Amino acid sequence: MKKAGAVLIILTLLLAIGCASQDYVRQQVEPLIERISKLEARVASIDSRVSALEGKVAGIDEAKKEAREAKMLAQEAMKTAKDCCDKSEASVRRAENASMKAEEAAQRAEEAAKKAEKAFELHQKK
Repeated sequence: MKKAGAVLIILTLLLAIGCASQDYVRQQVEPLIERISKLEARVASIDSRVSALEGKVAGIDEAKKEAREAKMLAQEAMKTAKDCCDKSEASVRRAENASMKAEEAAQRAEEAAKKAEKAFELHQKK
C-alpha cells in the first residue's frame, strides 16, 4: 500500500507541476495576440493595395484597347492619305501632260497663224 500511495503522490505531483496557470498562459499568448493583430493589419493593408493595383490593371487594359483602336484608325488614315497622295500625283502628271499638249497646240496655232498671215499677204499682193 505504501508503494501505491507513493505512486499516487508522485503522479499527483507530476500532474500538478505539468499544469499551466492562467497567468502563465496569458503571458505566453499576449505576445502572440499582438503579433497576430499586426499581421492582420498588414494583410488588410496589402489586400487594399492589391485591390488598388487590380483597378489600375483594369485601367491599363482599357488603355491598351483604346491604343489598339487608335492605331487602327491611324493606319486607316495613313492609307487614305497615301491613296489621296497617289491620286493627286496622278492628277499632277495628267495636268502636266495637258499643259505640255496645250503649249504644243499653242505653238502650232501660232505657226499656223503666221503661215495664214503670210498666205494672206501673198494673196493680197497678187
